[in-house]
Amino acid sequence: MQAGALDIRPAEPDDLPALLALYRHLNADDPEIAPDIAIERFAAITAQPGMTVLIGLLDGVLTSSVTLVVIPNLTRGGAPYALIENVVTHADYRKRGHAGALIRHASASAWQQGCYKVMLLTGSKDAATLAFYRGCGFLQDKTGFQIRRPAGL
Repeated sequence: MQAGALDIRPAEPDDLPALLALYRHLNADDPEIAPDIAIERFAAITAQPGMTVLIGLLDGVLTSSVTLVVIPNLTRGGAPYALIENVVTHADYRKRGHAGALIRHASASAWQQGCYKVMLLTGSKDAATLAFYRGCGFLQDKTGFQIRRPAGL
């Protein structure tokens, strides 16, 4: 890796502490995950076919990450589709193109795997965030819905 260039690769078990610290920049109010549970969840993620946590490193520092999930499909001639989730860049490294580079890398991987589309949802209403995703090639031409687990379940 050359100095100053963003290195993009799948996360490995040794990256887990830095990845968990980075996720605090995504949802600072999330409860802390216990180390043993984090190790178990990360192992499950990396064992899941089609699921990859991509990380961006600048001079060895983990600055950004996205999760790519390629999902098998029985429509569209069997072409899979992909979902990008957990897009995050450390606050000290924002506005430098790191997340965009990761999203482009994830999309290219999805195309290489034969996906017919890549989906991404954001809860942000911030015009700059929406413009960022449009700048990455996403169209805001569908309606997204979600349902969250009710309290107490």
